[in-house]
Amino acid sequence: MKAETKKHTRRSLRIAGAVALVLGMAGTTPAVAAQDPGREVIDKKCASCHLEGGKLTRIPEMRKSPEGWDMTVVRMGIWHKVELTPDERRAVVKYLADRQGLAPSESASFRFLTERRPNMQDAPPDDEMAQMCGRCHSYGRVALQRRDEDEWRKLMHTHLGQFPSAEYSALGRDRNWWEIARDKMPGRLAEMYPKNTDAWRDWSRAKHRPADGRWVVAGERPGWGAYTGTMTARAKGKDQYEVRYELHFGAGNTVRGQGEAVIYTGYEWRGSAKLGNEDTRSIFALNEDGSRISGRWFLKGADEIGASFEAVRADKAAKNALVAVTPHMLRAGETATVTVAGAGLDAKLDLGPGVEVVEWLGKSAEQLKLRVKVAADAAPGLRKVAVGGRESDKSVAVYRHIDSVRVEPAFGIARVGGGTNPPMTAQFDAVAFLNGADGKPGTDDDLRLGSVPAKWSTEPFDERAKHDEDLKFAGHMEPHGQFLPSFAGPNPNRRGLNNVGNLSVVATVADGERSLNAKGQLVVTVQRWNPTPLR
Repeated sequence: MKAETKKHTRRSLRIAGAVALVLGMAGTTPAVAAQDPGREVIDKKCASCHLEGGKLTRIPEMRKSPEGWDMTVVRMGIWHKVELTPDERRAVVKYLADRQGLAPSESASFRFLTERRPNMQDAPPDDEMAQMCGRCHSYGRVALQRRDEDEWRKLMHTHLGQFPSAEYSALGRDRNWWEIARDKMPGRLAEMYPKNTDAWRDWSRAKHRPADGRWVVAGERPGWGAYTGTMTARAKGKDQYEVRYELHFGAGNTVRGQGEAVIYTGYEWRGSAKLGNEDTRSIFALNEDGSRISGRWFLKGADEIGASFEAVRADKAAKNALVAVTPHMLRAGETATVTVAGAGLDAKLDLGPGVEVVEWLGKSAEQLKLRVKVAADAAPGLRKVAVGGRESDKSVAVYRHIDSVRVEPAFGIARVGGGTNPPMTAQFDAVAFLNGADGKPGTDDDLRLGSVPAKWSTEPFDERAKHDEDLKFAGHMEPHGQFLPSFAGPNPNRRGLNNVGNLSVVATVADGERSLNAKGQLVVTVQRWNPTPLR
């Protein structure tokens, strides 16, 4: 993509190439064979340990996401020296994810983990689950697999065998950890995440629509803004596609690219593409009827930098299917140019009370462009957008002035870098809000207007950060809201300390003659040495 003020730092993903299997398939996807190549590899290289009485054991007794299966294959190589070529590895993961994956409803709650969304926190259902399952890795890693009680119990034994210190570490030595893990947790987990479910039975039996064809797409990249465009997928084998993109971030900023994608489990899109001059990875999900796609794409080696993605299929069956309305915010008493993107669009648009169409600038089945005038006395709030007399799930916000601004994320993490492990950056966005019914800013009923331009700065978060001169050593903020951390250290100019820090990120937003400020917290911490696909 276009050059930014400074070149993005890149972060290596190194768990034995795990992400390369699921995401880095460009030019290396195996051809479809008459007999499934994944099953051939399993029979040849897995059955020696997993065959009992003529039947496979363990492997058929669980279901996982593509990343979950890939991590299993990696562990077999590390623990048991199972040697697979890259093509064999891809084939095994494809075979298992297709036949023993998760239904869309089963993976939905933890897609933020699959999509590698930064600064997200998963929420275990209770303290016990957090303490027993969520203290060494994310809880979502547990929730993105399915087993029966006996198989969950075997997993407990595996944990103790491979990580014997777990019983004596924090939140382990103050309780009968092993007895809880062995006797209580398998039943709880089997009840919450059972192997056999109606959702999986129905999904695995259904016929799924291929992803080939033309798609109208939209999304937002923090620091860059909203975009619309098109994606074209051409089938090149079973569940394999060549993909072309054309994304429009604004006047004069069009990004084109191409790549490849594989569909797992009938809906799990994993792709790689060169967009402009940036190498990217995409993790999307098709909806149940195959008419829409949603998810996230991000930079290869720097997954904290990316964009949301939404697409609607542009075929003859599409009728007034919206994917985006930009801008999100319309000020009362002003005129604005509005663009509506979607498929099968009629040139009949209603933006709600107080918003009048004064001029059409362009009309097509995939884009409506027009000038609108917002009445000076238009009531602030959201308006549902209707096209062709059909109300959509998209909306625009009318406002007179911004009531408050928030920094998103409110709490962010960056990591210092050095040697073979480069820094992990942090991207921030300024978001405008209207007060809700209570008339107070910063409460749950506030109305989110959308991202707005801001001037960015940092300052010490507290007195300790001021004393340690965190602002001087931890890194610096770029004009587009990206924080670039410093090298790891030790730093002789900092009394031999590492260049970590605790900072406040400050966004200053102009709203007419007014100026609004908002703060978020940024912790600049140490490197992560084991960035697994599912953390």
